[in-house]
Amino acid sequence: MSRIHVNGIDLYYELHGNSSSPTLVLNNGLIMNAATSWVMQTAAFARYYQVLQYDCRGQGLADHPEGIYSMDMHADDLAALLDGLGINHAHIAGISYGGEISQAFALKYPRKTRSLILADTVREVSPKLRIVVECWIDALRSGDPLSFFHATVPWNFSAQFIKDNPVLLEDAKRRYAELDFSAVINLSNCFLEVDFTHRLPEINAPTCIIVGELDHLKGLNFAQILKENIEQAELHIISAAGHATCWERAKEFNSIVLGFLSKQEEVSM
Repeated sequence: MSRIHVNGIDLYYELHGNSSSPTLVLNNGLIMNAATSWVMQTAAFARYYQVLQYDCRGQGLADHPEGIYSMDMHADDLAALLDGLGINHAHIAGISYGGEISQAFALKYPRKTRSLILADTVREVSPKLRIVVECWIDALRSGDPLSFFHATVPWNFSAQFIKDNPVLLEDAKRRYAELDFSAVINLSNCFLEVDFTHRLPEINAPTCIIVGELDHLKGLNFAQILKENIEQAELHIISAAGHATCWERAKEFNSIVLGFLSKQEEVSM
């Protein structure tokens, strides 16, 4: 396991691929972690890029400090991680919560951002989305992993994926029981403060926006707002996929990401 001390905490990280290749950072969703959540992406991406997977504060094997988290804080942690690893700039990707971290990073550290990949993410929290996440927080405060599982899974996956993957979801119940509920509450409260709406036009990095056709949590309406307000943005809709596009349609997700990145490498040559 690799850990690095930044901004008073330890972050867990993994590097895959050739260190001489351009770096691609993968920012996790709310209850994802670096060690397991990108299993359908790592090998495909590491053929062409040095892939940096890491747990932000409050996630996985990173430290889970008490107190208030912010997207600005996550951006500073990622910048310090890159500096500590001697990486001057990188392609920055993220799904859901990781997409919000990616937006914060691109806004605060534009010179470190070669391009941006935003999957199933939002620029602000709508009233409906706020109620959904507040329900998740209620389940977390109950201390019952099964309640949190039942509150989140229908929003994270399409109905067909849930039907077709009972074994995977049964295994997820075990992983839910291992979560640090206090830390997830801190992360959830951090998400509820997200509001990049008026700053989106400041993002000048080429941006790839990905959304699942059946994402009812952070769906097409949010993706279209990102597309309309980021100058160099392209939008890709993955058919028949719910919120977790990198799991439900991994091949399509990987193809979109690699195709977008290849165009950025051509431009920089």
